[in-house]
Amino acid sequence: MARRTWSRFEGERRRPNEYDIVTRGFHYHFGRRPAPFDLDPDSAINQWYLRHREGSPLRGGDWDAFKDPAQLNYRRYVALQHEREIYAEGVVDSFEADDHDARLDPEWVAVLARLYLPARFALHVLQITGMYVAQLGPSTAITNAAIFQGADELRALQWIAYRAKSLSLTHGADLADSRTARRVWEDDPAWQPAREMLERLLVAYDWGEAFTALNLVVKPAFDSLFKESFADLALANGDGLTARLLRESGLDTARSQEWSSALVRHAVAARPDNLKVITEWAHTWRPRAARAVQALAEPFATAPSPADPATAAAAATAAVERQPPTINT
Repeated sequence: MARRTWSRFEGERRRPNEYDIVTRGFHYHFGRRPAPFDLDPDSAINQWYLRHREGSPLRGGDWDAFKDPAQLNYRRYVALQHEREIYAEGVVDSFEADDHDARLDPEWVAVLARLYLPARFALHVLQITGMYVAQLGPSTAITNAAIFQGADELRALQWIAYRAKSLSLTHGADLADSRTARRVWEDDPAWQPAREMLERLLVAYDWGEAFTALNLVVKPAFDSLFKESFADLALANGDGLTARLLRESGLDTARSQEWSSALVRHAVAARPDNLKVITEWAHTWRPRAARAVQALAEPFATAPSPADPATAAAAATAAVERQPPTINT
């Protein structure tokens, strides 16, 4: 007897894998007429989606044809991150057993308090924007990839919270007080260009602009500055624990860049005019990211073993310019 596939995959002449089965074609509020949701077409939620998603200048042919290169579903994502949490916890246990934080230079701890601990607020914005892209994404594959990216930000944020508490046990209880970090976030000149950019990101309502700004500009800039340059700075100042935790989360950065580049390629292949749309958005957001990383890099020079702020800022700018190659025309 001839084997048959599901009707959804008719004509592909292959057996669908787990990713296909739980991902393709399962979006419940895209491509429906006259409005996405089973409500009055003039209701606020329908008008929001019609304006900021269906009305976006970023338009595809068949968004369901896009695939996350990692082909992650919930089961695989949880299993992957569970293994990485086991690794990270082992790293923490090893450093704690060696009384790592007690040996840190107080001047380095001051740099952590100024840059690393307040980064929790920036990560929350990246997480919130990722969830917004997920909610408005026009296919399940886009929605899932953005959701997992948002979960990555929460994972990185939890390790900042851990470092705040662990540092406070040796270097002062105020390091674990969120009000301390909030004062730096709100008042320190190094954070203000980043705050302005991130607050603008929260009101980038067009789903295509939110995706472009977040995944092709803001997140690559922050990830380069913190997960690479700041990790190097931490290592140079004897803080191997912070460096290891930051570098471990770099795997999440790589996965974000892969699916983002794949989505851009898909969008441009489906509709060449999308290249101009994405490029214009990227060019709007790149100067904002450049100002943000330049200001955040300045305190690198205040560390006991300092680093050149211009070098760190240039590395972050270069990381943005590589996202992705198809828009650098």
